[in-house]
Parts: sequence; structure tokens; C-alpha cells
Amino acid sequence: MTGATTPGTGAGPATGDGPPVRVSLLRRAWWATLDWWYAALWQLRSAGPTTADDYRSGDGQPVVVVPGVYETWHFMRPLMDAVHDAGHPVHVLPVLRHNLRPVPESAREVLAYLEEHDLRDVLVLAHSKGGLIGKYAMTLPEGERIDRMVAVSTPFGGSVYARLAPVPHLRAFRAADPVIAALGRDLAVNARITSVWGVFDTLIPGGSELAGATNVRVPVGGHFRILGAQQTRDVVLQATAD
Repeated sequence: MTGATTPGTGAGPATGDGPPVRVSLLRRAWWATLDWWYAALWQLRSAGPTTADDYRSGDGQPVVVVPGVYETWHFMRPLMDAVHDAGHPVHVLPVLRHNLRPVPESAREVLAYLEEHDLRDVLVLAHSKGGLIGKYAMTLPEGERIDRMVAVSTPFGGSVYARLAPVPHLRAFRAADPVIAALGRDLAVNARITSVWGVFDTLIPGGSELAGATNVRVPVGGHFRILGAQQTRDVVLQATAD
């Protein structure tokens, strides 16, 4: 199912140990097409009738969802459905809107929500930029309310494409960005993070390996459609079970 590693050992390929999986240009192009179609579909679905209150019931560990840039919480619904069906109350933060604000500012919004609702022993479930926000929150003193995080397709090491971005909130994903660089140097919370990514990522070609974390690479291509993959749901459910 996955190429899982023990904390700190680095990620193996999607099918066992050995050298990284090589993906043809044709396959990458096809995955990229499917990925952007998936993203467009979920942008449309975000206008649907499902509300955040539909997910608040459950007696399990509370889960707080932090999506990626340009995403609302609706993008995370495939994973939200899985953990909610497993008995976990799932919380979203409408205040993040489309997640365009700087990582530190959004991280403080997350912590303010945890305090307002007195949530403790929280599992953060994040996608892309959301993983940076989650880690930043975990490094702050108030972050003791967060037990651990599962981050899917997060640019912990930045993205080589970010320097070409036309707007500042995308150029902030450069590896040299002060926030990303500082998070990379701070290893204290990494052991409480599970980083999940695919064999090919449309926006993060370098992958999402995080030193000291539990790194899992799943046999899925794409930055967005990995959210709907059964392999990703399995990893998330395992984290909630642990």
C-alpha cells in the first residue's frame, strides 16, 4: 500500500525499499491533468450543502482541519468523512477562508480556536500549506493542546516552483523563505508529525519528507487528488487509531 518509514529514516518508494520510483513524462502529464481536474471539481463542490456542523459529533480524539492555499475546508472532505465515520469530532476554521494569510498569522488563528473551544489532545489534519501552519502552531507554547499532526503534500522543504510565482503568498513557499527555513531548523515537534505525499507531486517536485517525522509515500500522483486516495485515508485512520 505505502512506502512507510520509521521516524527520521527518510521515505522509501511507494512499493517497498530501494531507489525512488521513476515516473515517465507521459504519466506525469496525465497525473497533472487529473490533479487539476480534481482541484476544479472540489472548488465547485465547496458551494454544496454540507456544513461544518455536520462533522462536530463524535466521542473520539478531536480533529482540526487546516487546508492548503486557495482551499476551503471542503477540499478535505474525503478525509474528514473517514475520520468522522470512525467516531472523531472534526472541526474546521472558516476564519481561514481561502488560506492566503501568512503562516504565523494563520497558526495563531488555529490556536485561538483551540482555546475558544477548549480542545485538547488534538490531531491536526492538514493539506499543503496547512501542514506548515500546523507545525508552526505546534512550536508555540500554546501548541501543547496539539497532540500530533498528519500533513498531506506539505512543502516542508519549500518548492522550486515558488520563486516563479506571480504573487507574494505563493513566493512564500521558497525554501529560503524565513518562515519555512526556521521551521526546517526546528526539529522539536517533528516526531509527532506524519508526513504523507505521493510518487509525483504537481506543485512540490521535491516531495514532503520531514526529518525525524514518520514519512509515508503513497502510490498516488498529484498534489490534490491524493486527498481522495484510499491509501491516504488508511494512513490518516491509522494515525487516529494510534
